Amino acid sequence: MKVKAILLLTFLSISSAYSQLGLTQAKADRKYDKYAYIDAIEIYEKVAEKGHKSVDLFEKLGNSYYFNGEYDKAERWYSELFALSEDVPSEYYFRYAQSLKAVGKYDKADEYMKKFYQKTNDTQGLQDLQEHKEYLEQIRKGSDRYSVEDSGINTEYSDYGSVFKDSDLIFASARKSKDVFQKKHTWNDQYFTNLYVAKVGDDGKLSDAKEFSKELDSKFHESTPVFTKDGNTVYFTRNNYNDGKKGKSDDKIMKLKVYKATLKDGKWEDITELPFNSDNYSVAHPALSADEKTLYFSSDMPGGYGLSDIYKVAINENGTFGTPENLGEKINTNLRETFPFITDKNELYFSTDGRLGVGGLDVFSSKMNKDNSFTVVKNVGVPVNSPKDDFAYVVNTKTHIGYFTSNRDGGVGSDDIYKFKENVCEQVIKGVITDQVSSQPLPGAKVSLFDANMELIKSLEADSKGEFIFEDGVECDKKYYVRAENQDYETKEINVITPLKSGETRADIALQKKVMPVDVGTDLAKVFDISIIYFDLDKWNIRPDAAVDLEKIIAVMNKFPNMKVDIRSHTDSRQTHKYNERLSDRRAKSTLEYMVKNGISRSRLSARGYGETQLVNGCSDGIPCSEADHQKNRRSEFIVLSMD
Repeated sequence: MKVKAILLLTFLSISSAYSQLGLTQAKADRKYDKYAYIDAIEIYEKVAEKGHKSVDLFEKLGNSYYFNGEYDKAERWYSELFALSEDVPSEYYFRYAQSLKAVGKYDKADEYMKKFYQKTNDTQGLQDLQEHKEYLEQIRKGSDRYSVEDSGINTEYSDYGSVFKDSDLIFASARKSKDVFQKKHTWNDQYFTNLYVAKVGDDGKLSDAKEFSKELDSKFHESTPVFTKDGNTVYFTRNNYNDGKKGKSDDKIMKLKVYKATLKDGKWEDITELPFNSDNYSVAHPALSADEKTLYFSSDMPGGYGLSDIYKVAINENGTFGTPENLGEKINTNLRETFPFITDKNELYFSTDGRLGVGGLDVFSSKMNKDNSFTVVKNVGVPVNSPKDDFAYVVNTKTHIGYFTSNRDGGVGSDDIYKFKENVCEQVIKGVITDQVSSQPLPGAKVSLFDANMELIKSLEADSKGEFIFEDGVECDKKYYVRAENQDYETKEINVITPLKSGETRADIALQKKVMPVDVGTDLAKVFDISIIYFDLDKWNIRPDAAVDLEKIIAVMNKFPNMKVDIRSHTDSRQTHKYNERLSDRRAKSTLEYMVKNGISRSRLSARGYGETQLVNGCSDGIPCSEADHQKNRRSEFIVLSMD
C-alpha cells in the first residue's frame, strides 16, 4: 500500500515534542515530518537496535511501517510500544489491532479493538464486536464466491485503482515511464503515479499496459479515474496541482482533488477541478452512478463521521453540481471509508477499516434501495479480503469479472491489481398455490415477491397448474417474502431465505377460503390448518399454544349447535405400538375433556387414539425417515360426524 497510502485521505498529525536521543533520531524525525518514511525506518531501527526505548521512538517506528502498509513489521514495534506503555492515544490501539490481524493474531486484535472502541466511546463498534464474536467464520463462509488470480500487468512498483473503459482497463501505476524527468516521492522512494491503460482479454487477463494520456499526467499523483459511457468525460484524482500551480493546505500539505476533463479531437482538454474541492481537505476516488446523474467520492471534509467518508453529489443537466451529501452512518464509520464503486444494479462497493474484517482495509458492499437508502453493509469475504489492505473493487455485472487492489503477501509489487471471477450463485424461488383443504391448484392467483425491506420486486400470476417461478432479482443468501392473493381466499404471506448455493428454493402456499363449506366428513383441522394439537413430550395436558387451535374448533361447534365431531389422535411409528396407542388415546380424550370444560356438550364429542395404525406415508418401524416425514404422521383430526 506504499503509494496508495498517500491517497487514503488519512494524514498523520505529528507531535513536535521529540525525545532526546541525539542527532541521529532528530535527523529521522525531520525525514518523518516530510513523509520520507523509507529513510526514517532505517534510522529509527538503528536507534532501537542500540537498546534505546521510548514511547515516541516506537510510535514513529511503528507508524513508519504502518503507513507504508507493512503491517507485519509494524506489529513488532507496536508490540514494543504497548509493552512499554498503554498510555498512548487511542489511534494506536486501532493500528496495533490491524497489525495484529496481519500476522494472524485475531484474538489479541479483537482485544485491542475492544479497548479502542472503549477509549473512543464507540458504542456501536463495541456492540458489533460483542454480538458478532464469530465474525471471521461468517466472513469466510462464502469463500467459494470468488476465484482470484494475478491480473497479469503488475510490476515491482505500486499498481492499483482500476476502472473499465470500453474493452480496456485504466489504472494507476508508479512504474517507470518514458519521462526522463519523472519524479520520485520521498515517502516510499517510488515514482509518482500516472494513468495507464491495459487490454482486457476474454478471460479477464490484462496485457499491453501503456501510458494512457500525456494530457492528464502531471508531475504529481494521478489515480482512480471514471469515465462517462460515451468516453468523452473523465473525472479523476490528482494532488492539488493544475496549470503549473501547486496548492497547499494551511498546514502545508498537498491535499487531493477530483478533476474533470473533456475529450476533444482525441485529446483531453479543459482540466478543471470540481467546485466542492478545497485546499484544506481531500476529495478523491470518484465513481459514477449508472445514469451518470450522481458522482460518488471519498473525502475528509469537515462534518463527516470519521477519518474519511463516502459522499455523493448530483450532476445537473447543465453540468453544474449540487451540494455534496454524506451517505450517512449506515455506510460511514468513525474510521476510513474510501474507494467507492457503484454498479449498474445500484450495488455500492467500498473499502473501510471501520468494520469487522479480516484486516487492514476490507471490501464491503451494500444495495441501494429505491428511496436511496442502503441495506445492511456486508463484508464480501475472502479471498477478495485478506489480512492486508484490499480496495478499489470494480466488477462487470454481465461477465462477473472484476478487479481489486491489494498489498497482500505473495504479490509482485507493493500494491497489485488482482483479477477475480464471481462464481455466480443462481437462485430461483418457485412454488404452487393451492386450496388449503382440497390441495387443488389455484390458477391465476396473484403472487408477489418482496425483498427483506418489503420492497416489491415483482408480481405475476400462477399458471394453469397453480405454479409460479421468480428468477430475476433473486439472490443467494437473502431473505424474501412471497405473498399469494385470490379474491375468494384469505391473502397469505410467507418468508423465504435462499441458501448460499445455486438451486431452487420452494415457496408453496396453501390458501384458506374466506367462506369455508363444512359438511359431514370434513376435517376441521384441515380447514384451519391445524397439523397437530401439541402436547409436551410423553404428556397429555393441553399446552397454551394448542389451546388457541382448539378454540377455533369450539367456535365452529358453537356456531353449529347440532354438529357432532370425532376427535382422532395419531402418532408416528417411533416407540412401541402399544405405547403409541395408549399415548394417542390419552391425548384424544384429554382434548375432548378440554372442549367439554369450555362449553361443548359431551354428547357431541367422541375421541379415540389410533397410535401408529394409520400412517400417511411409509415411515413404519425400521424404515429410515426424516423428522419432516415423521411429523406428517403426528396429527390431530376433527372429523364432522353429523350436522343435524
